[in-house]
Amino acid sequence: MSEGGRKVKFSCGLQPSDPTNSPVLIIGQNKYLSSLDFNLVKPKFGGKVSKEIWTEALSKLNKTTLDSVKLYLNQVTLTSLPAKVSRHNTPSRSHFISKTIKALNPACENVLILCEREHVYAAGCAVARCFPHYNRKTGEDIQKASANPVNVEFLVGTSSGSLVSPDLSETEIKLLEESSYAIQLTARIVDTPTNEMHTDAFVAEAKKIKELLESYPVDITVIRGEELRERGFGGIYGVGKAAEHPPSLIVLKYNPENAKRNIAWVGKGIVYDTGGLSMKTKLTMPGMKHDCGGAAAVLGAFYLAVKSGFQDNLYGLMCMAENSVSERATRPDDVHTMYSGKTVEINNTDAEGRLVLADGVAYAKKDLNCQIILDICTLTGAQGIATGRYHASHLSNQGDWEEAVSEAGRASGDLSFPAVYCPEFQYPEFNSVVADMKNSVCDRSNAQPSCAGLFINSHLGFDWDGVWIHVDMAAPSAVGERATGYGVTLLNTLFAGSSANPMLKKLAPPSGDNHNANGNESSPTTEPKRRRLN
Repeated sequence: MSEGGRKVKFSCGLQPSDPTNSPVLIIGQNKYLSSLDFNLVKPKFGGKVSKEIWTEALSKLNKTTLDSVKLYLNQVTLTSLPAKVSRHNTPSRSHFISKTIKALNPACENVLILCEREHVYAAGCAVARCFPHYNRKTGEDIQKASANPVNVEFLVGTSSGSLVSPDLSETEIKLLEESSYAIQLTARIVDTPTNEMHTDAFVAEAKKIKELLESYPVDITVIRGEELRERGFGGIYGVGKAAEHPPSLIVLKYNPENAKRNIAWVGKGIVYDTGGLSMKTKLTMPGMKHDCGGAAAVLGAFYLAVKSGFQDNLYGLMCMAENSVSERATRPDDVHTMYSGKTVEINNTDAEGRLVLADGVAYAKKDLNCQIILDICTLTGAQGIATGRYHASHLSNQGDWEEAVSEAGRASGDLSFPAVYCPEFQYPEFNSVVADMKNSVCDRSNAQPSCAGLFINSHLGFDWDGVWIHVDMAAPSAVGERATGYGVTLLNTLFAGSSANPMLKKLAPPSGDNHNANGNESSPTTEPKRRRLN
């Protein structure tokens, strides 16, 4: 059995290779492939591909769409990326890079990416998403394949139209490799079944990350089991109390010197979702091990942020529970008191993610005094219907941050598209005659992704003057049966203004200082202290 997987390594400059034993992929837009000097790329072929064959292969590639040509016993692949992408796609074309590499895997050991300098980060991270680390298959071939690293190199376009090595610094290479580690860590956790990745195992994973960051000012707090009930975490406790392994709130804390802001990332960590007593069917339950994707993303993103020199106080909250069935399970009609103090009538035990997140964001506000709170989750099936398989759905109480998430998605490759933020239309869906609210909507056709987010927002208060951001990534968290590691690069790009890493800083979305908390234009005298992006 294989516990690990293939690591992704990045290098500066082109290293010679022999495709006989080490397959080669060269991928980029046709304009870069056609302008590539054969003598520059010749060392990658080990004498197995001549200039004539190279030229003929280029002539066969479609110049506008994704297309590939095989050379030398199928050991060399030339792939042309689409010439154009829409305004809602990432200009790095990272999803097409991933699609190509997954089709070649495991016969992919050397990847040469031709791109623009500002797309190196997203393109490099796209490679990491293709090599999962969880595997319980047996056999020597599996062991051998996982032992071979994937070597990634770049050539970038210049203003003159030529291609040159980007001369990546050690800091940039380290960022790419730490990002790859964080993406693969996140995906491994999401791919691991619940008989291995239960709530206690997730706590152990968080403690491992704390140990890896022992040279940084990082601490961890775990509130677990009956302590959650005693301290008033009615949402997390109510969802997870029926399971063999108790629910937990994991809080990773990073407090660097001279920090100016308190920022919280709150992840939904449902290690398995049966639906509870409102049980899912035999067709909709398989795959619910992926329901901890938000918490896994927070864990990976937290690790990467600290390693990249985050300069503000950062809190990674993971709201862990297994939504199971036993004599202790929450029933429809039960009323829970949340950490915010609000009461919730349960009308659907399969709408559990918003309950654990509501406790998480309330803790970030009340106990950690965070000015910026982002929750990330695999929350609604309606998200995939609303924004598709590749884009998450996000909303915010502030318009500038809403746009910033979209910008960060296009820069990082973790795409997201805004949902409606209109509490006066959607929040009444939760009206209850016996409690402050129900946990599931009355009308399932009234913007469910927005409604679910607004439920969480209500536990901060719609008049709260801080920044709240909600990212529902139910669909893009996995492709087929494999997790993607979604969220790691989105969060680190969105908050790149707080990073000391130059490569990330260049990707930071534009500032939102010209808007106030309600999304209206602010006056010149308005203090934007909680609304600046970087």
